[in-house]
Amino acid sequence: MTDYGHELAFGLFPSPKADATPALLDLVTLAEGSGLDLISIQDHPYQAAHLDTWTLLSFLGARTSTISLAPNVASLPLRDPVILAKSAATLSLLTDGRVELGLGAGAFWDAIAAAGGPRRTPGEAVDALAEAIEVLRAFWRGGRVDHDGQHYRTKGLRAGPTPVGDIPIWLGAYKPRMLRLTGRLADAWVPSMGYADPPALPALNARIDEAALAAGRDPADIRRIYNIFGSFGRSADFLRGSAADWAEQLAQLAIGDGMSTFILGTDDPATLARFASEVAPATRELVAAHRAAGSASDPGDSDDPDD
Repeated sequence: MTDYGHELAFGLFPSPKADATPALLDLVTLAEGSGLDLISIQDHPYQAAHLDTWTLLSFLGARTSTISLAPNVASLPLRDPVILAKSAATLSLLTDGRVELGLGAGAFWDAIAAAGGPRRTPGEAVDALAEAIEVLRAFWRGGRVDHDGQHYRTKGLRAGPTPVGDIPIWLGAYKPRMLRLTGRLADAWVPSMGYADPPALPALNARIDEAALAAGRDPADIRRIYNIFGSFGRSADFLRGSAADWAEQLAQLAIGDGMSTFILGTDDPATLARFASEVAPATRELVAAHRAAGSASDPGDSDDPDD
């Protein structure tokens, strides 16, 4: 059982369909008005039916005031890290720091190549991602950025602007090399149901934790984010029952597997409203009660990762 003690957060993962823009904007308004913490948008620049992710995030940043914004995850082969760093820093300044950055090493290589991007082997994709993270963080620190890598090179780059505070970097990772990179460099890990269902999470988390420890990091430094999908009903299956069932299942993932941010993929306002008004507060209550009981039974144990 692993509970990293992170504060719980809840978000929305809507479809960025160009032909359903009014519904998308209404959904985002509902998400913020319902108290959700995060809006996260998939990034497939080669997908003709989708709006551009960064343009959409910028537009949403102007229409909102409290909710955080993140690509989930940016397609790195089609997003140069210098431009990506500047885009994220700019949006951070414009939204008073409401930006996080999900990164992906690349998928759908035929589509990426068709859009003019590189076709990378799995090893090359992981190496390029590691280089990109170095470039991004150097850019955000400001000053001169000199990076002489195999995939990215900057020489004498004057970086700026700097963002409002640190921009957390999430990595979408499933395979061993990507999981090790997550443990070594990332601020958060973001798997999705369908690619990593709940039974797979313990083993994947363990790989990240091992890599974090090998790099001299505390595994609790890495937030665990989960893209979830479900519907309300009467089934005993995962995220197919009542709001109370959802809350119990998500609380178990938080307590047992350390997942602390749950981003719901839906375009249905009714599902989103129940998630925000019923599931999120009930999950928080269950996890808080479990943590309080644990502290009461063993005062020497702290669930606070800063202790």
